[in-house]
Amino acid sequence: MINNWLFKHIDNSSLVVFRIIFGFLCFLESVGAIFTGWVKKTLVDSDFTFSFIGLEWLQPLPGNGMYFYYAIMGIFAFFVMVGYKYRLSMISFTLMWSATYFMQKSSYNNHYYLLMLISSIMVFLPAHRYASIDVKQNPNLKSISMPQWCRGVIIFQLFIVYTYASVAKLYPDWLDTTVIELLMRGKKNYVIVGELLQQKWLHYVLAYGGILFDGLIVPFLLYKPTRKYAFMSSVFFHLFNSIIFQIGIFPYLSLAFALFFFQPKTIQELFLKKKLFYKADAVIVPNLKTPLIIVFFIYFLIQIGLPLRHHFIEDNVLWTEEGHRMSWRMMLRSKRGQTTFTVKNKETGKSIIVNLNDYLSAKQKRSVSTKPDVIWQFAQYLKQKYKDNGNDISVYVNCKVSINGKPFKTLIDPEVDIADVKWETFKHTSWILPSKQE
Repeated sequence: MINNWLFKHIDNSSLVVFRIIFGFLCFLESVGAIFTGWVKKTLVDSDFTFSFIGLEWLQPLPGNGMYFYYAIMGIFAFFVMVGYKYRLSMISFTLMWSATYFMQKSSYNNHYYLLMLISSIMVFLPAHRYASIDVKQNPNLKSISMPQWCRGVIIFQLFIVYTYASVAKLYPDWLDTTVIELLMRGKKNYVIVGELLQQKWLHYVLAYGGILFDGLIVPFLLYKPTRKYAFMSSVFFHLFNSIIFQIGIFPYLSLAFALFFFQPKTIQELFLKKKLFYKADAVIVPNLKTPLIIVFFIYFLIQIGLPLRHHFIEDNVLWTEEGHRMSWRMMLRSKRGQTTFTVKNKETGKSIIVNLNDYLSAKQKRSVSTKPDVIWQFAQYLKQKYKDNGNDISVYVNCKVSINGKPFKTLIDPEVDIADVKWETFKHTSWILPSKQE
């Protein structure tokens, strides 16, 4: 039964068109990061980056190396678009993008994570078997069909993303529009729409509309009677995000996912009119079906489990940030912090306050003022810096944080030497003070 569904062949027009759009958008993202100055600000100007804990060896290439890195990544994305050496190009782009994702957290974005996941999935998909240079060079590769699982894995991934994004919004500061109001306050000077974005009624529309959109968009796109209306709302939702929040390629990538929800015949007639339409519905079970099923079973088990982990960690994830990343908790809070690092020489007892400007960029300073894991990493960095100069030090942190405009509260226990404690990966960190304080 499962074989009949997974390995039933359907027309591959949606996958072929998606590959072209996906490669083009990845090319724009890679090259655009150079020309917008993102690479310079994030990876070139910084002395070091806050990588994911355990991956500290992932640091930017020296000098202008990261410009070449992103240019090469853009070339691989272009090769994906035109279908040249597709599998090698897709693997190369995925590895390079994943490395930059894990390399720095100061510009963390759920969309970067989504692009890494979709790229990983695309490695396994036969997206190069039509309208590609690979087919021109080797006509035996040409195919007008694909197994149904190729469509299914993309849709299931999106269902996980949107469902968790919807559920994460079900908390008081979102429901009373506090978060939306804070997000829109910085858009007041926008031409034409600036004042409109400050209206309370619009905040309610955006808050509850966001919950409904995220929770219902995938089921409504799958259901034929609602598909057209769901797609129209998706166009409005993603274009609104693109204009108001200016989040690069990702609204357009999200719209491209709609290709997998419409009937293949519709996609073929719209985009690939010269292509034959596949009608046979054959079931072709590959020799590697068991490893393939196991790989995707484990993958989706992780995807379902990761966003749940914060429920098993003490205190509120909004406060501790433990379990926040890779959990589709998108644009859920506004957070401000004030942090002072004090270095104390263990031999002389002399203490000095660290000037963060000597070490960190403006964006890094924002991270080190609100995120416990980044605070811990910076304490380790300072300890090593002083150790290299022959000094044994302690690092104490005075950090106060405000979430969603509420009063500042102390985040880190100021009596603990943060440079002398281990990071707890799978459980609550004891030196993070409770969110509910006297």
